[in-house]
Amino acid sequence: MAVKITGRCGWGRGAEGGERKRAGESAEIGLALARERGAEWVIFNDEAMDYLSLIDRSRTIYKRSDVTPIFAQPAAFAALVEDLVKPYRDERIDIVAGLDAMGFIVGTALALKLGAGFVPVRKGGKLPVAHDRELTTDYSGTVKTLELRTGAFAPGKRVLLADEWIETGAQARAAIALIERAGGVVVGIVAIGFRNNEKTAALWARYRCHGVWPEQI
Repeated sequence: MAVKITGRCGWGRGAEGGERKRAGESAEIGLALARERGAEWVIFNDEAMDYLSLIDRSRTIYKRSDVTPIFAQPAAFAALVEDLVKPYRDERIDIVAGLDAMGFIVGTALALKLGAGFVPVRKGGKLPVAHDRELTTDYSGTVKTLELRTGAFAPGKRVLLADEWIETGAQARAAIALIERAGGVVVGIVAIGFRNNEKTAALWARYRCHGVWPEQI
């Protein structure tokens, strides 16, 4: 009977009858489950692993597409995380800082994958404790405030900044200012969609930047 492991894309056939188990994290988990059950592990390309095809590009209200359908599919989400962490596997990352709000989802997943801590960079007026703040103007021309909790991490910690989408880099620069004032060392910047243009060129030149969405729309 078939034992199906839905993780970083694979399935196995073994003696145990008819059970289906979702791994949801990675190939390593799927392989471990297959071994535990005496199953054969086979890697294959599953439609769900083409996570970019899950993005809703209808943009009926805002000009940005909606990446959240990726998060609803465990195998696709796991594949996204695998691709986002690739450039940083050999780096020492102590903290992943996520930008409010989608960066919380992406950043937390990356932190768990990298064995790092997670720190949120909040929108203005959200932190009920002592904090530092930085003003910025986003891609739409709206003036916003970002905040970082005082003492969020010890000085000298190596920080990876994460978000869902970076077009002008304005909020990323504000977050970097907060992180560096807190004594953090920014190792890189990662986003699902990360434009490399005249507005973000300085970030790409100074930091190890990475995105996985070629269309970036």
